[in-house]
Amino acid sequence: MPSLPYTCDPCRQINPSPLRKRNASFGALNHGARTMPALSALLQSIPQRAFHTAGNEVFLSHATIHPVWVRAFHWINAAAVILMCMSGWQVYDASPIFGAIRFPAAITLGGWLGGALLWHFAVMWILVANFVAYLALGVFTGRLRRTIFPITLRAIATDLVAALRGKLSHSDLSVYNAVQKLAYLVVIVDIALVIVSGLTIWKPVQFPVLRTLMGGFDNARIVHFVAMSVLVGFFAIHVAMVALVPRSLLTMVRGR
Repeated sequence: MPSLPYTCDPCRQINPSPLRKRNASFGALNHGARTMPALSALLQSIPQRAFHTAGNEVFLSHATIHPVWVRAFHWINAAAVILMCMSGWQVYDASPIFGAIRFPAAITLGGWLGGALLWHFAVMWILVANFVAYLALGVFTGRLRRTIFPITLRAIATDLVAALRGKLSHSDLSVYNAVQKLAYLVVIVDIALVIVSGLTIWKPVQFPVLRTLMGGFDNARIVHFVAMSVLVGFFAIHVAMVALVPRSLLTMVRGR
C-alpha cells in the first residue's frame, strides 16, 4: 500500500530529526525485545507507524484518514441526498414554485406525486437519523472541531485564490484546506436548513414555531428549494474535485 504524503510548505517545515530519533528508538527497543518476551509482546500490541522523509515531505504509512463511522455516514448521506432530491423534484413538478423551472421526468423518482411522496418520507428519516448521528459522533470525538476549525477569512481568501489558479495542494488528504473547511461547514448548516424547512412543509400546523421561523408555508417551500439547490451545487463540485484528486475517493472507501 502506498504511503500518504504529508507535504510541508515553507510556513510549516517539519524537522525530520525527531522522526529519525523515534525510528531509532523503536529499533533499539526491538533489539532489546529479542531477549525480553514481555517487551516484545508489548511492542506488538502498539500500532507502529513508519515515518520516513524525502526532500521536503514526510510520509506516514498506514495512517487512517477517515474512520469507519465517517465513511459509513458519508455514503449513507450521499445515497439519501440523491434519493431525496430525485423524489423532491417529482413533488416540485406537481406544484412548481417557479413556473419556468421544471425537472425532466428522467431524473425524478416516484413516477407521480403520491409515489414521490412515499419515497421522500421514507428516505427523510434516514437522512435525519444519519445527520444527527454524524453530528453527535463528530462533536463527541472532537473530529468536527479538528477538521473544520480553526477557519479564518484570510485563509479562505488565500486558498480560494490558490484553487482558482490551480495551485492548491492536495498532497495531504488528512488536512482540509480553508476552502474545504468552509464548504463542509456550509453544507452542514444547509442540510440542517433542508430538514427544518422540510418539516415545516410536511407539518405546518403541528410545527407552528418552525412555520413562523420560515415566514410561512410558501416561504418555507422557497427556503427548501434554495437549500436543495445549494446542496446539489455542493454535490456537483464535490464530485468534480474527486475526479481531479482520485486518491480522495480511495480514502473514503478504504479509510487511508
